[in-house]
Amino acid sequence: MILIGQYDSPFVRRVGIALTLYGLPFTHRPWSTFADAEKIRPYNPLTRVPTLVLDDGEVLIESHSILDYLDSLVPAGRAMFPAAEPARHRALKVAALATGMAEKAVSLFYERRLHKEVSETWINRCQTQITDAMVVLEADRVGKKSDYWFGERIGHADIAVAVALRFVAEAHPGLVSMADFPALGEHAARLEALPAFKAISQPFIPPA
Repeated sequence: MILIGQYDSPFVRRVGIALTLYGLPFTHRPWSTFADAEKIRPYNPLTRVPTLVLDDGEVLIESHSILDYLDSLVPAGRAMFPAAEPARHRALKVAALATGMAEKAVSLFYERRLHKEVSETWINRCQTQITDAMVVLEADRVGKKSDYWFGERIGHADIAVAVALRFVAEAHPGLVSMADFPALGEHAARLEALPAFKAISQPFIPPA
């Protein structure tokens, strides 16, 4: 398999971490959606990442769809999204909040980076959405006593939260104070110390 995209993207990173934790071999192509758009386009006409090229040449796009496929490759007991309800929809909700927060952080970055005249209304909306998501996630994490969000084994929800928090912090320094979110801060620090998180990592590189 070939994973396309840079690891400063939380969406690419969550896929790379999952592949690593599952022990699934892959080749990484650290292509930028800006500088390397022409390389990505033959695989994904949207020129978005992550893009995963399977061994048979089939191409998967969008991180959640890719993770759903990866879960199908491992024994049911190893899949990092629960199969049974209500655990499944609870984990999906946490992951959706985290990835939604990351999407808003991306949107906020591009608003400031690409527009000569920025929309303060849009900036304020994105900032509010990011912090509101963090408030909900903080409250949910505080109620968990296990090492990971849904037990003693890492899941996709854990990964999504950690990579989103790192992206927000690096793309928007000072936007939020992690002192206001101690449970999330502890969660992210624990995961970032894991070998897979250290291996699948790069500093945020603003697009040229």
